[in-house]
Amino acid sequence: MNLSAAELLRSAKVAVVPETFALVGMTRAGLLQLLGDNSLSPRMSAPFMIFMDPHEVTLILDEIDLGNMRPGLGSARVENGYRMLTFNIVLDLAVVGFMAEISRILADAGIPILPLSAFSRDSLLIKQNDLSTALKALGPYVDEVC
Repeated sequence: MNLSAAELLRSAKVAVVPETFALVGMTRAGLLQLLGDNSLSPRMSAPFMIFMDPHEVTLILDEIDLGNMRPGLGSARVENGYRMLTFNIVLDLAVVGFMAEISRILADAGIPILPLSAFSRDSLLIKQNDLSTALKALGPYVDEVC
């Protein structure tokens, strides 16, 4: 049975990750320099992400890792104050529109999002001051907000 994105969302639990996150934008050369110093690596106990496209490298780090890595970040751009919401439902890679449904709900509430996808679960980053509004907006559409 193929469920729609809205039906899948209704069975999802939304978990707010306890850490506060920062987005870091840097060059490839900056990343290579950072990776050359093991003392500047994420501590592997909190979520983090490294994404490299043809234009830049983006890191998502919690505040503790950001503080530890800051000496190696040089002129990197940093945006602080993000919270991560994870939709605790394992999604098949063929599911269409799941994040679009979430985006629509939060857009209607005036909340900007930064979507993230792992292999089987979707997450998003929102600013800390939008967290309460986002959870209220999502509440009627999900199984549980934790």
